[in-house]
Amino acid sequence: MDLSALLLSRIQFAFTISFHIIFPAFTIGLAAWLAFLEALSLATGQPVYRRLFDFWLRIFGVAFGLGVVSGIVMAFEFGTNWSELSRRAGAIQGPLLSYESFTAFALEASFFGVLIFGRKRVQPWFYMLACIMVAAGTSLSAFWIMINNSWMQWPTGFTTGPNGTFIPTDWSAIILNSVALVRFAHMIMAAYVTSAFCVAATGAWHLLRGTFKSDAQAMLRMGLGLAAILVPMQLIVGHLVGDYVHDKQPTKFAAIEARWHSEQPASEVLIAWPDPEHERNLYAISIPYLGSLIGSMSFDSREVGLTEFPVADRPPVQIPFFAFRIMVGCGLLMLALAWFGSYLSASGRLERQRWFLWASFCSFPLGFIATLTGWFTAEVGRQPWTVFGQLRTADAATPFLTTPQVAATLIIFATVYALIFLFGVVYIYRLLRRGPAALPSYGNAATNPKRPLSIAGDSPGVPATGYSTEAGE
Repeated sequence: MDLSALLLSRIQFAFTISFHIIFPAFTIGLAAWLAFLEALSLATGQPVYRRLFDFWLRIFGVAFGLGVVSGIVMAFEFGTNWSELSRRAGAIQGPLLSYESFTAFALEASFFGVLIFGRKRVQPWFYMLACIMVAAGTSLSAFWIMINNSWMQWPTGFTTGPNGTFIPTDWSAIILNSVALVRFAHMIMAAYVTSAFCVAATGAWHLLRGTFKSDAQAMLRMGLGLAAILVPMQLIVGHLVGDYVHDKQPTKFAAIEARWHSEQPASEVLIAWPDPEHERNLYAISIPYLGSLIGSMSFDSREVGLTEFPVADRPPVQIPFFAFRIMVGCGLLMLALAWFGSYLSASGRLERQRWFLWASFCSFPLGFIATLTGWFTAEVGRQPWTVFGQLRTADAATPFLTTPQVAATLIIFATVYALIFLFGVVYIYRLLRRGPAALPSYGNAATNPKRPLSIAGDSPGVPATGYSTEAGE
């Protein structure tokens, strides 16, 4: 297998997973948000929570479908492009992905139909249970995926068998790996923060347009309030992830820091242009001692540099270096928006500050950008290993693939995904623009379960029921 086919296979998998992760990053948090709204509706009886639930359920249904469709391809890519990884690690990764089907998909498949069509067909307590089960299913799906990925980041609980295969010896060490658990928490918090800012941005958008004011105020205040709690928690969990990288993947940590030479005490490079060819940083702005404090919680610790490792074992520096700083920058910006917005809300001035409404509206991509750049940091920083320290990426690929074969599938995937993304985004945009009160009540007798997308709006010949366009104003 030549280098071009390997590179194209990496680009193809990076493209598909980057496209796919957008939707779980949204729907995992949105499923929990729906369960929260349903609980508030049952506890208080206030119609605003029911209107918001109905509104976001339609968006959840569309985004959930897009996530499922875009994620199926990756399972096939393990066999077509990465057959050596599948052969050697199949005894571990196969069961982990099967557990996702037996637990997460089973919960989602069992209760998703109740969530979409069962409002008037089941008791309220059972409908609440369905909301919780769907939320649990989305989180369980993330759990097994993170267990699988974290085993590749820090493999444990295995021995090497014939022909270099990885044979599991301790499933508790694989599943309860401390690296996996802290990374799972990091991913879940990222999804919750992403959804919170999407909700807040939607509320700000409708307030700027002067539509559905009471519902928009609720979305803006609740979204910012949840983010004000979640973002600091995410920063703490992110620091724990950094601790594992520092201790177990020193090459990745050095690449993130663009630290070429070992230092004691170590400075922290805030921004620079890494120059791998000459093993230096250009235009660097650094803070003395801060690198030691971040790495080891000490002002005089020795922090290892990339030059202590063979060149063949070093990851590319520029991608994890810049991706990490973009992720942290997004996190700090979201923290400032959430805390200042919560302050304005508590003082009763939130809706009158149009500049802040615009800032909140424009903040909706921040969670997605932070999630994507976090994944880029983790995955590119792991290179040149697919299974860290055990299997190199070049040895994990299908050996007989050719450049034209991979190029053709990459073009096909890019075209199909672009069309899916275009139509999906346009459809979700239309739902967001119509607002919570403009949508008919779902679960009526005319709704056809054989046409799931009918939940998103009126069908021809089906009378609209539910709320008038003036509701919530």
